[in-house]
Amino acid sequence: MSQERKAYPKEFKLMSVELSYTRADLRTLAKELDINVRLLYRWRKEFSSKQGSSFPGNGKVILSAAEQEVANLKKELRETQMERDILKKANQHFLQGRQQIFRFIKEHSRIFLVEKMCSVLKVSRGGFYKWTVSTPSKRSIENQKLEVEVLQAFENSKKLYGSPRITIELHKKGIEISRPRVARIMQKAKLRSIVKKKFKITTDSRHKFPVPENVLDRDFRPGVLGAVWVSDITYIRTKKGWLYLTTVIDLGDRKIISWALSMTMIAMDTVIPAFKMAQTKRPITEKLIFHSDRGVQYACNEFRCLLEKNPLITRSMSRKGNCWDNAVAESFFKTLKAECVYQYKFSDKEQAALIVFEYIETWYNRKRTHSALGYMSPEEFGKNLNKQNNAA
Repeated sequence: MSQERKAYPKEFKLMSVELSYTRADLRTLAKELDINVRLLYRWRKEFSSKQGSSFPGNGKVILSAAEQEVANLKKELRETQMERDILKKANQHFLQGRQQIFRFIKEHSRIFLVEKMCSVLKVSRGGFYKWTVSTPSKRSIENQKLEVEVLQAFENSKKLYGSPRITIELHKKGIEISRPRVARIMQKAKLRSIVKKKFKITTDSRHKFPVPENVLDRDFRPGVLGAVWVSDITYIRTKKGWLYLTTVIDLGDRKIISWALSMTMIAMDTVIPAFKMAQTKRPITEKLIFHSDRGVQYACNEFRCLLEKNPLITRSMSRKGNCWDNAVAESFFKTLKAECVYQYKFSDKEQAALIVFEYIETWYNRKRTHSALGYMSPEEFGKNLNKQNNAA
């Protein structure tokens, strides 16, 4: 049987192309987005030529002379960006001596050129290669390996994980190490995880639309994919105004199956495009509970009619003033703000949209581990869940 061809929403393609212009290694980016690198190249080509079938309607982009000049400058600045990336990774944790610098170069030799790293970090290439063939003591080797593994795991987590998650990541790799030892190594290297801030309620439920009952009733573990979707909207501040993010989460694997980034809060720009993308990503073939808060976007006639077109969908809404009834969606936004949004001062909405897209699609869905999922990523948990259900 031939493999079913995946359908990608236009918004996903556009953001993927935009993100590709900020990356030097497109093969790695394609892997993070779970697409074929040839497909990414084709999207880029069609996007720039304004003639591709991948970008119908508003997807066609005509570059002005100023935009073309910016694109050329981006290309010329890749070398400078590489030097910046090396220093950004190295300065914070590794520049404590020549040994640490050499270990950094060795661990990152698959990402950056050795010659370039030696030049940027001001060490001799000959000295580095001489260090690689030296023979330190057995205990020194063990300590160095553990330190590198901890530091690498912290880097791989986008500098977000604390000692408990780092310990679990190392155990997954077969490395026997205790959490207190990981904590000591992190403390020595001055590595600190991101602390979440208190969540603020932003729902506008001051409307006269009918509100369905709370069918979900805080049952956040359906045990299968496609049984319960939860949705919510949050605000993201930029120097040029607010950006609004709407997400839809499948409770089966806690994956963000769709999102919409908009300049307004109306339903046509928020919940409706997010729901349509969710239908594209995961077609509804079984009974589904769609749960949200009492926000006007979810209660309005336009969105209600859209959901009622499918008899398999049952609407569900949180009780008035009770954010815990939609705790999974609220928790995601709290994590997003702490690990992503609060780490930047967005100059404009375009920059914010690109960074949020990258966080969701390349990190949160595919790599970030969740305690509620047994410290697996949504992608990994979903695959395991499908295997278990198919076997049963």
